[in-house]
Amino acid sequence: MKKHNFNPGPAILPESAVNETIAAMKDFAGTGLSILEVSHRSKEFEAVVNETVALFKEVMNIPEGYAVILVGGGASTQFFHVPYNLLEKKAAYLVTGEWATRAYKEAKLFGEVEVVASSEDKKFTYLPKGYTIPGDADYFHITTNNTIFGTEILYDIDSPVPLVADMSSDICSRPVDVSKYGLIYAGAQKNIGAAGLTVVIVKESLLGKVSRPLPTMVDYRTHIKHNSLFNTPPVLNVYVTMMTLRWIKEIGGLAEIERRNKAKAELIYNEIDRNKCFVGTVAKEDRSRMNACFVMAPGYEQYEEEFAKFAASKGMVGIKGHRSVGGFRASMYNALPIESVQALVECMQEFEASH
Repeated sequence: MKKHNFNPGPAILPESAVNETIAAMKDFAGTGLSILEVSHRSKEFEAVVNETVALFKEVMNIPEGYAVILVGGGASTQFFHVPYNLLEKKAAYLVTGEWATRAYKEAKLFGEVEVVASSEDKKFTYLPKGYTIPGDADYFHITTNNTIFGTEILYDIDSPVPLVADMSSDICSRPVDVSKYGLIYAGAQKNIGAAGLTVVIVKESLLGKVSRPLPTMVDYRTHIKHNSLFNTPPVLNVYVTMMTLRWIKEIGGLAEIERRNKAKAELIYNEIDRNKCFVGTVAKEDRSRMNACFVMAPGYEQYEEEFAKFAASKGMVGIKGHRSVGGFRASMYNALPIESVQALVECMQEFEASH
């Protein structure tokens, strides 16, 4: 039976990236060594780092003055790396979900932090609007996609202070104007690679302005100066990301990726809204293209476990909602084909017909 991978992360990868990585695990770049064994100081692996950075700059149209660094630790480590490097007097945070909340709490360890707006009052089921970004903040932090609750900021915010964005679950899912951001960070395991690699895109002119001493590994300038090779990076994960970025470029770049993601989101949300058995959980205008969250409709709550088993029998993988909210979540990251979304829609229709 064909499996349809809706896992929220680690998520589905392009088939070409998986196959090329398998080959590199056996013989990397004709070295006779596995990518798992090769020295990160070798010219062959440095070429991988250089190409990965160049692909990020090309695919995301990153302007001059920005550095791309590849580090380990996951995006959660950036929750404190960002304020360590940028927070001198005050930071501003938009709190729109679990990960935004965690980022805000970490920043409070380093100084004054103002919550500009929060959607916690309605369990993060909408995006705050009409807020004012303080002009005296060192930076304004947002989390562009809310994986647990299913909201997404689908536009580039105009900020009077440097804009910092956690794009872990929607990076490279649409074109963005990088020039509007001071810093972007993302764990790779949703849209651009395997778990274990984090990418940071930072405007270099923002660095070196805080008065606190910075630990070597936390200082972004360390990684910029050493081309992300100050210490051993997650070698295999960098390779997977390079191959994923090659795939994005080959299929037409972020414009084509966005077209595909829009089509997938429209397909699933149309069915959620039409089907008598299901109902969406967030404000329609704030719905995420990456994570479609839904529950059983009123009167059908008792069928939740039955639908979960039915969907699994049809090859649906990973559609169970986050443990903190329940229900269902269809994560539709870049590499998920629209055929899988269509299969889920047909599964929902078949379940409706039998109930």
